[in-house]
Amino acid sequence: MTLRAPVRYSHDVEDVKPNEARTIAGLNATFDTILERVAKDSGHAVRSVHAKAHGILEGTLTIRPGLPPELAQGLFARPGEHKVYMRLSTNAGDILPDAVSLPRGLAIKVLDVAGERLPDAEGTNQDFVMVNGKIFQAPNAEKFLGSLKLHARTTDRIEGLKVAASTVLRGVNKALQAVGIESPTVGALGGAPNVDPLGETYYSVTPFRYGDHIAKFSLAPIAPGLTALTGHEIDASGRPNAIRETVQSEIAGIEGVWELRVQLCRDLERQPVEDPTVAWEEDEAPFACVATITVRPQDSWDEERVAAVDERMRFAVWTGLAAHRPLGNINRARKDPYKHSAEFRQNFNGCPIHEPAAGG
Repeated sequence: MTLRAPVRYSHDVEDVKPNEARTIAGLNATFDTILERVAKDSGHAVRSVHAKAHGILEGTLTIRPGLPPELAQGLFARPGEHKVYMRLSTNAGDILPDAVSLPRGLAIKVLDVAGERLPDAEGTNQDFVMVNGKIFQAPNAEKFLGSLKLHARTTDRIEGLKVAASTVLRGVNKALQAVGIESPTVGALGGAPNVDPLGETYYSVTPFRYGDHIAKFSLAPIAPGLTALTGHEIDASGRPNAIRETVQSEIAGIEGVWELRVQLCRDLERQPVEDPTVAWEEDEAPFACVATITVRPQDSWDEERVAAVDERMRFAVWTGLAAHRPLGNINRARKDPYKHSAEFRQNFNGCPIHEPAAGG
């Protein structure tokens, strides 16, 4: 089929609703419940979502030369190399045993990025935050707040029941997948396959400005050592940190290479900006590779790097270039809560959160 031309970005692609400020205040209050309970129970503050890290990687982003004009935008306008940090995680706001299987998360921080910054974006870096699913679990922040309130009631509670329920929900999820149904809700409740995060493909789920255009992002493994792990499930029985241990063992002996891909919006009706529960079909809006990330064999749980990245950095979609402005209701609702969570961690732990420089 003939592809449509990419949609041009303009301010009116977003539809800002009058009640968004109230919803964001509700998100902050609910995240406070999660943050405060976990900090009180453990004596240490963690992120309000994706609290548990499974690996911290250091690598190099290489932007492809000769990109066509519609792809040579923002960070990717010029070929070059940038140092990157990557944080592998799962999505809960409390530190759960890995037998509770949840969707995987991947956050990327690209260092030393030139260009006009987003409002209030500190430093000179560009962040990408992704999960191993193509769609979000709620169509807007108001619906997400409702599910978050339910999650907050069980944060740092009934751990044994969560482990048992996860086993049941994994079976439910596999039955749904067998008949072609994908359920982000079942996965978010603990029914996600307990897959190896190094073999997964990750998606931004929400759209972003892409210079003159609009796009979603994806990161896909291409090195044989990574693709061999795609779909591999980890047995976490009796091993609360099984994923971390598995990743640490694997990446110590392989070179990881991923493609960073861009999916340009070509039809605002078929690829909506405001509803992240609608998948952008790849036959209508294909992904194109704009860069690679290479990670040499390393210790993915090096104490010094974990302290620097997991404790003293934050990853947020609003940290970056104006050319990659987050778009849509969910992204607008992420700005204040991300900052709110980082400030809570910083104040409770007495550990300043900072943006690293290229040499740091």
